[in-house]
Amino acid sequence: MEKDILKLVGKRIRSLRKERGQSQEQLGEKGGFHYSYIGQIERGEKNISLLNLAKIAEALEVSLSQLFTYIDGEEKRTESEADLQEIVSTLRYQRPDQVRMVRNVVREILGDNDQYTTRK
Repeated sequence: MEKDILKLVGKRIRSLRKERGQSQEQLGEKGGFHYSYIGQIERGEKNISLLNLAKIAEALEVSLSQLFTYIDGEEKRTESEADLQEIVSTLRYQRPDQVRMVRNVVREILGDNDQYTTRK
């Protein structure tokens, strides 16, 4: 059981790294790790600490919880979720006024009614 979780999280980290076009070496540098350690994590060989998971999540520009987004070993990522993640990553480093402007444009395009602001 514990080996399964290590492999699932490692597979998820590998997938997120590849989505971003990063090598193990690039992710390691960004997170402060040796690339061989990243490889061991991705293969499920290392029992990674929460602190190191947080550093990897930050280096991948995802939330810590996104490292655990999978179902029975298969990732739970639809095309829409990938698009949303890309949008969020792009907006994360913008000024607050720019983020508000994008929000307003999206509301204008979609309409500003309850249909688009709450999930049904």
